[in-house]
Amino acid sequence: MKHEAKHPLSHYYYDIKDENIARQPAEPRDQAKLLVYDTEKDEIHIDIFRNLVDYLPQDSLMVLNNTGVIPARVFFVKDTGGRVEGLILYNEGVQPDGTIPVIVNKQIHLGRTIHLGDYSFEVRRQNQQYFYLLPLFDVQLLPTILLDLGTTPTPRYLGNISMPEDDLRSRYQTIFAEEKKSVAAPTASLHFTDEVFQSLKTKNISQSEVTLHVGMGTFAEISQSNLDQKILHTEPIEISEKTISAIYSAKNNRNPVIAVGTTAIRTLESQADILLSGSQSAIRTQTNIFIMPGFEYKIADILITNFHIPQSSLMALVDAFLLNKKSKKTILDLYRFALDNDFKFYSFGDSMVVL
Repeated sequence: MKHEAKHPLSHYYYDIKDENIARQPAEPRDQAKLLVYDTEKDEIHIDIFRNLVDYLPQDSLMVLNNTGVIPARVFFVKDTGGRVEGLILYNEGVQPDGTIPVIVNKQIHLGRTIHLGDYSFEVRRQNQQYFYLLPLFDVQLLPTILLDLGTTPTPRYLGNISMPEDDLRSRYQTIFAEEKKSVAAPTASLHFTDEVFQSLKTKNISQSEVTLHVGMGTFAEISQSNLDQKILHTEPIEISEKTISAIYSAKNNRNPVIAVGTTAIRTLESQADILLSGSQSAIRTQTNIFIMPGFEYKIADILITNFHIPQSSLMALVDAFLLNKKSKKTILDLYRFALDNDFKFYSFGDSMVVL
């Protein structure tokens, strides 16, 4: 099948049966299945994630997203007693006017007060699907309040997950998560265990970390406006001086850079010119980059990723990576192979590495 750049919506539709959607994570984490696609040889292998090191090149640099998930799904109560489900976009932080952005499942009226336990918010303004709430308490308490009253924001397309909340908070979190601000996990990293990290040392594969606090830029549905402007919602990113130095060294020494997940690759590629310039200053900024076929990758040589929902920006990103590698297979070719071989898809699903 000839691989050409196509419309990111029409090209990325596929049928999936319910049994191919993972409702539980693999146990242990690194027992998830692994699809290995070697673009140079046009070969596919099936393995498990624990054996990832067998397929990676010696002396590579692996870059992971160290963000953590905060229990950002909450249930507000209106003065009338009605309940409103909300997703607090904590990754976007406190706005200049002191408000916090939230997405809710039903209309709330400007000027009204809504409540979360003993804490109240005033509905200040609206911008499309976002409402901006002014906390009527010390906003510094919000992370603690969410830990107490919030629930894990697993994607709605997974339906009801039968795991207890405490278990879900542990399993929908990477083992190396640091600052918890994301409303979704960097799911490609959920498969990593201490044993996998230990195995990487046998090939002198080093690790560096970047930060992208996941919000709607990663998971929102693609709109025509996104396509026309080639931008997504903005998400905050950080790259430390240490990571910048490691990436600059790897690229200069022609050591492959392995990006773990679409959030890591968006972070790296959005700052590619700075990373390749020799600048040693830490980066703390935002990105709204929308990677689609035709994009020229400058940093990532290898991609580790999960299997994504149809017609998503994430599928466009992975297909752009395949195209950049001059792959003979499209993302739909690989997805159909995975479905035919009983791979599990989505956030708790299996993994793929594109070499």
